[in-house]
Amino acid sequence: MPTRDQGATTTAAAEVASLREEVEQLKQAVTSHADVDQAIGVICAVGRLTPDQAWEVLVEVSQHTNTKVRSVADRLVEWTCDGSLPPEIDVALKASMARQSPCGEPG
Repeated sequence: MPTRDQGATTTAAAEVASLREEVEQLKQAVTSHADVDQAIGVICAVGRLTPDQAWEVLVEVSQHTNTKVRSVADRLVEWTCDGSLPPEIDVALKASMARQSPCGEPG
């Protein structure tokens, strides 16, 4: 039969493990948020859109390509360096920016 101290140690160890996992998840969330913010900036600049419109573009591209928002954001940020986008993201991006643009055309 475990002693009271052994039970407390086991509980504390489980709590520490849980807190470490939560910290890792929070670190990932902060990184993801930064990537998404940068992608919104890219869309704002390229499409001459507001941040709210750029967010809508990002979400639409994600939905139309069946790709997570974070993955689309990562590709858009990389696009500023390497100049290439996967074809499905490129097509969805142009179409979505055109829908958000007051003139019907991306920037």
